[in-house]
Amino acid sequence: MNDPESLRAEIFAKVTEYYEQAHAARTFVPGETRVQYAGRVWDEREMVNMVDAVLEFWLTAGRHAREFEKRLGAFIGVREIVPVNSGSSANLVAITTLCSPQLHQRLHPGDEVITPAVTFPTTLAPLVQNRLVPVLVDAELGTYNLDANQLEAALSDKTRAIFVPHTLGNPAEIDRIAEFARLHRLFLVEDTCDALGSKYAGKMVGTFGHLATLSFYPAHHITMGEGGAVYTDSRRLARIARTIRDWGRDCWCGYENPLNGKCGIRFEREIPGMPGFYDHRYLFTEIGYNLKITDVQAAMGVAQMEKLPGFVAARKRNFARLYAGLKPYEDYFTLPRWLPNADPSWFAFPLTVRDSAPFDRTKLMRYLESRKVETRVLFAGNILKQPGYRDIECRVVGDLPNAEQVLRGTFFVGVYPGLDDQRIDYMLEVFGEFLNRQ
Repeated sequence: MNDPESLRAEIFAKVTEYYEQAHAARTFVPGETRVQYAGRVWDEREMVNMVDAVLEFWLTAGRHAREFEKRLGAFIGVREIVPVNSGSSANLVAITTLCSPQLHQRLHPGDEVITPAVTFPTTLAPLVQNRLVPVLVDAELGTYNLDANQLEAALSDKTRAIFVPHTLGNPAEIDRIAEFARLHRLFLVEDTCDALGSKYAGKMVGTFGHLATLSFYPAHHITMGEGGAVYTDSRRLARIARTIRDWGRDCWCGYENPLNGKCGIRFEREIPGMPGFYDHRYLFTEIGYNLKITDVQAAMGVAQMEKLPGFVAARKRNFARLYAGLKPYEDYFTLPRWLPNADPSWFAFPLTVRDSAPFDRTKLMRYLESRKVETRVLFAGNILKQPGYRDIECRVVGDLPNAEQVLRGTFFVGVYPGLDDQRIDYMLEVFGEFLNRQ
């Protein structure tokens, strides 16, 4: 009879064989094979890691989660990684952390938070959910990021924080934003869900503020299927974030699970207002959630981390080829632009159809889609025009003309690592077919 380790090795070999038989790369057929804007890029290593986690049957976060935290922290260059079950949950945990009663300078209901009107809904949602007041500023055309020139106009005596996304992996003017936050003693949170691997002035985005967030949805730079993370260099903020993620439970023993917990004083704490000694694992200091990942997800993430440097390089390469191929059509489009200090790890390739063009965005998108080239609009456009956000309590700086332009004219196509030269060439060919008829 085989011992468990031999059986495990045999299972892994069969998984690899299955991958090669069932998931081998298919031949690209122009006009028939869909050119996705994003998607999973993976091989047998993700499958073997996930099966490994299933065979252990730990299920909740365990050794693979510990390894994932270590690798991701080393890549970004931060001390604390708090994995959660989605990028949207990461945004919720980050903002809720800053509302914690454990912080002397916490955010309170009615406090204002500066954020752009061109955004993904679940960047804005945690502000509303925590009864904070968003102060919406316009975005820049081309970068699609918060316009730092509007920060002074957005400031009031109620302003307490800035929540800035790095849209589509393109770094915002984060040095200027961080300095503004420092001068006015504001919290700064960076949404880097689109921007894993992007740098500004040689420094990873997400490391300029107090907290930052990531998403590992299949469209993003790495994937766990679902998943996300909050990250920071602050041990205090990380501990509060873990408490909020883990039901509001104060216990910090994490993945360690000996009899008395990692701290060794599980049954030796006296809690004011509670009789006698109380089990620290059931002490709740925050109003929290259960937003943890599973070890199967983390196992996938560990394998994805091995590929991440190559993923970033492929995104940059694909972006550069699209930019060169579409630059002759600048009369029709606002092409993407980036700041001199920015080194984007691009999520996608955005284009804004000019009002003067002889076609509109919908006509072009329909043509691209008819030729099997996937497209997406730039998230919510001006988010205040979305039904779920029309009546939120907020303050708006100016008339948001660029957000309106994005709403009617901006879309993007893919640059993800699953796009090879053949697919990029086909995308440019389809763009040319349409544009050369105009």
